[in-house]
Amino acid sequence: MPIKNWPADERPREKLLLRGAQALSDAELLAIFLRTGTRGKTAVDLARELLHEFGSLRALFEADEAHFCQANGLGQAKYVQLQAVLAMSSRYLQERLARGVALSDPDSVRFYLSTRLRDKPAEVFACLFLDNRHHVIQYEELFHGTIDSATIYPREVVRNALKHNAAAVIFAHNHPSGNAEPSQADEQITQKLKQALALIDVRVLDHFVVGEQVVSFAERGLL
Repeated sequence: MPIKNWPADERPREKLLLRGAQALSDAELLAIFLRTGTRGKTAVDLARELLHEFGSLRALFEADEAHFCQANGLGQAKYVQLQAVLAMSSRYLQERLARGVALSDPDSVRFYLSTRLRDKPAEVFACLFLDNRHHVIQYEELFHGTIDSATIYPREVVRNALKHNAAAVIFAHNHPSGNAEPSQADEQITQKLKQALALIDVRVLDHFVVGEQVVSFAERGLL
């Protein structure tokens, strides 16, 4: 049965307007993006088929152009459209952080850092520099490579904190393996950085480890 013949509260677009995007399944959200199905399949049917083929919404979004375009119901136009949507989402979050929602909306911070770091092929150590009201001044990726005391230099973090006149910082780094559990080296370097920054009265508010999930040092009591 075509979607237009479904009850109004079951159609993805009408359901979103009535109940909000959070009420929709991954397949229903994807169906809105697809707009139309294929012969004999509604947009929701096609969305479910694509999620099964790729394994998850994230895997679909991260597919390369060739893999994405080979899938039934997709193509280069949809690939371009999706990349534009993802880029706009990232820039929207960056603008929200710049307006000072870093601590009032921690889920946005977590998601923003995840979008920036999750898919890096090597470990990257980044920092959000904050003012005394915890508004974001700047996001910077400071170090690349394995996270340990040999590659992360506290003096460079201190120098950048002074450069931005930061009052507080939030650290983040990724684990390309996908396992977001903090290592002993992660904990040790965080303490070294915390001690170094304390000398210039800059607080370390959190350290996020980005993998398949995002782990917060503050929530784990590691700060």
